[in-house]
Order: sequence, then structure tokens, then C-alpha cells
Amino acid sequence: ATITGLFVAVLLISNVASSKVLVFWPFTFDGGTLLFPLSYIFGDILTEVYGFRRARRVIWTGFASAFLMSIVFLVVGALPPAAGWENQAAYDAILGFVPRIVVASLIAYFAGEFTNSFILAKMKIWSKGKHLWQRTIGSTIAGEGVDTVLFTTIAFAGVLPWETFFLLAVSNYIFKVGIEVVFTPVTYAVIGFLKKEEKIDHYDYGTDFSPFRA
Repeated sequence: ATITGLFVAVLLISNVASSKVLVFWPFTFDGGTLLFPLSYIFGDILTEVYGFRRARRVIWTGFASAFLMSIVFLVVGALPPAAGWENQAAYDAILGFVPRIVVASLIAYFAGEFTNSFILAKMKIWSKGKHLWQRTIGSTIAGEGVDTVLFTTIAFAGVLPWETFFLLAVSNYIFKVGIEVVFTPVTYAVIGFLKKEEKIDHYDYGTDFSPFRA
């Protein structure tokens, strides 16, 4: 339950923070990228310890939460402001997500997270549970790749200058994968703790990997 709560919190905070495009060291990306890679780490932990089915439920919980947040922000932004409240432009700039960004975020999240969990679960079977770092990093390389390509293409293709578009996409991808690598020792520690405490180490033999199963 704790990991599920943190997963959803990271997702929602990242969506709001994405309203700002920033420069951080040599990277140019949206603000949500600072935190969003943690959702993949939580996805790795859930899949590795509890299996794909548990991760699937959490991914859908995150998807529903992000969708609800977007709808609420859009509805609130569309309603007329009260007399004397003069911050509508500021609200629209920060929380008034345009439909294209909302659609890009939801599609990219859905495809990327399921790609990540599917590959990690399959790699665990192939490796017979050995070399955890290969699974966490390998699944993130694939999942974040799908996420980055879909989000930047749907959200920004034809909107940003192509030079900025490619810089944004590459910076997003390198930073996200880099976070996974840097946090690998933490991921190992959390997974080891949960396996010991929960007395579970699930392998997805015979699992139906459709995203649309219960």
C-alpha cells in the first residue's frame, strides 16, 4: 500500500511539474522529469517482488488518478472566476493542461509502464532470478524509451522547433535512465527488504500479460 501511494503521488506531482520546461546541468526537459523516473523504480519493485498482476493494478490506479486530476483541472479552469480573483491567467499557465499534453502524458505513461513491467517480469524468468540490475536497468531502457518517444512526439512534434524537440527528447531519456542507474543500490535494498519481510518472490510463470486483465 505504501509503494502504491508513493507511485501515484510521484505520477501526479510529475504531471503538475511538467508545466515548466527547465535547464538542469546539460539537460533540457520538463520539470516532471526530475521526479517521474521514480515511478519506474516503484514499478520495478512491485513487479520484481509481487509480480506483473500486482504491478498492473497499480499502473491502472495511477492512470485513473492522473486522468481524474486532468479532468478536475480542466473543469476548474473552464469555470468562470469569482469577482476579484485575478489569477486566471496564472492558473491556466500552470494547471490548465491543453488536451494534447494530457493525451500525450496518459498514452506515454500507459505504454511505458506496461513495457517496463512486462520486460522485467520476462527477464526474471529468463535469468532465473539472477542479475537484478540487468532487469531493472534493461526494463527501464525499454520502458522509458517508449514513454519518451510517445510523449514528446504527441505533445511537441510540430509545436517546438525541431532542434528543441530533439534536445528535449534526448535529454529526457538520458536523465530518466541515468536516475535508474544511480538508484540501483536503493532499488536492491528495498527489494531485498520486501522479499524478506513479505516472504514473497514472485515469478510470472503462466501470467496473462494483457494490460486489460484484472
